[in-house]
Amino acid sequence: MKFAQIIDFETERIDDMEALMEERRAATAGGAGGPSRRVLLRDRDNPNRYLVLVHFDSYEEAMRNSEDPATTEMARRIAALCTRPPSFTDCDLMAEDELR
Repeated sequence: MKFAQIIDFETERIDDMEALMEERRAATAGGAGGPSRRVLLRDRDNPNRYLVLVHFDSYEEAMRNSEDPATTEMARRIAALCTRPPSFTDCDLMAEDELR
C-alpha cells in the first residue's frame, strides 16, 4: 500500500527551505527509494504556515528513508529554519484521483 506523510511547519524562510529541498533532490537524483512525489502547500490564512505532502511507494520505504542518516541531517537543517517544530502525520494512501 502506498504511504504519505503530511509535514506541517511554519517558517519565514521558505526560499532557504526550498533551496535545501533542491539540494536533497540533486543528491538523490537517479537513486532508488525515497519519496516518489512532494506537494508543497501554503496556508492562505497564515502565510508562514506550510504543509508538505510526501508520497512513498510503501510504509516500509518511508521508514527506510527515515532511518537514512542523510534524511536525519536534512530534517535537522529544515527544523532550524522553522519558527516552531514541524509536526508529522503518517497516512495510508487509500485513493488518489485526477478529478479533471
